[in-house]
Amino acid sequence: MIDAENGFWVFGYGSLLWNPEFDYIERTPAVLDGYARSFCMWSIHHRGSVEVPGLVLALDAQPDASCQGVAFRIGPDFAEKSLADLRERELVSSAYVEHLVPLRRPDGRELQALAYVIDPAHPQYTGALTLDEQADIIAKATGGRGPNCDYLFNTASHLIELGMEDHDLTELSEKVRQRLCA
Repeated sequence: MIDAENGFWVFGYGSLLWNPEFDYIERTPAVLDGYARSFCMWSIHHRGSVEVPGLVLALDAQPDASCQGVAFRIGPDFAEKSLADLRERELVSSAYVEHLVPLRRPDGRELQALAYVIDPAHPQYTGALTLDEQADIIAKATGGRGPNCDYLFNTASHLIELGMEDHDLTELSEKVRQRLCA
């Protein structure tokens, strides 16, 4: 349960890294074990459409995986509004489920954070797609928040800036750029 009265932490692993759209009072690198960052969710709103779906990142449960990201601490003064805004943004469909998850900070301390996790039973869950399949989709899709490729490029570059390069996203970015220049 989210304690909006006292503030809360939220885990950023995709667009929240470069476009959180909420005020926070602290941020720290963090790792979530048991989940992989994955382009495993069809986007029919923000980065694609019903006619030409895009792909967005989600946390996909995988026992041996871990995901590097950033934990943002949202203070009590703006927690309720931030939670409402996050829910409007992330729960536009029921493909994401809110979970409280344990994160590890670089110093080994743990914290509990809100995270948006894919529901593998939802029709927007893609399952495993190859990087080439992902690149074909991302290169073509555009949604209400812009081209799908911008979402990929921004996320990949911000992870590199944070010292958390995701090699799959780096390789996927190159594949998408090749398709855009073809």
